[in-house]
Amino acid sequence: MGAILSDLAASVRGVLREIVTSRLVLYPFTEEDRAAVVAIQTDPATNRFNPDPPGTPAGDLLFDSWLAHWAEHGFGYCAVRSHGSPEVLGLTGVRLRLFRGERVLNLAYRFAPSAWGRGYAAEAAGAAVEWAERELPSLPVLISVNATNAPSLRVVERLGFTRFEEEVYEGAVSRHFRR
Repeated sequence: MGAILSDLAASVRGVLREIVTSRLVLYPFTEEDRAAVVAIQTDPATNRFNPDPPGTPAGDLLFDSWLAHWAEHGFGYCAVRSHGSPEVLGLTGVRLRLFRGERVLNLAYRFAPSAWGRGYAAEAAGAAVEWAERELPSLPVLISVNATNAPSLRVVERLGFTRFEEEVYEGAVSRHFRR
C-alpha cells in the first residue's frame, strides 16, 4: 500500500503548514505533542464508542505512524489548539488510505473531553476537509463512524457528508460517509 500511496505524494500541490479558523489553529504534529495527543487518543471517555480502545503503547504506535505519514506526504492529522493557547485540545485532519482498493483521504478527529460541546470538532474537521478538497480535489474524503456514536454522526451531517456504506468493523456497526 505504501508504494501505491507514495505515487500520489508527487501530485500534492502544497504542503499543509497551518490552518487557522476563527477560534482554532491546526498544525502538523511535533514530538512535543505526543503526550497530549496520545492521552486524548487513549482516554476512555473519548473511546466510549470504540469496541477495542487503544492503550498507551498502541497510542504511541499510532502517533509514530501519523508522524511518518507527515514525513512522507507533507500533510496528515494535525494537532488543534485555540488561538493563543499552548494546550492541545484535540486532533483532526486527513491522511491517505486505501478503502476497498480506492485511494481516499481518511478524515479523523478526536478532542479531549474538556473541549466537548463547543463546536470545535465541526470547525476543525470542516477546515481540514476544505483544505483537502482544495489541495487534493481528485481524492474523495471519507469518514467512518461507529453507528451508535450520535455526537460524531451529528458532526458528519453538519459537514455535509453523505452515507456511503455500512459494515461490521471490529465487532461494531460502522458507517462510512464521503463527500
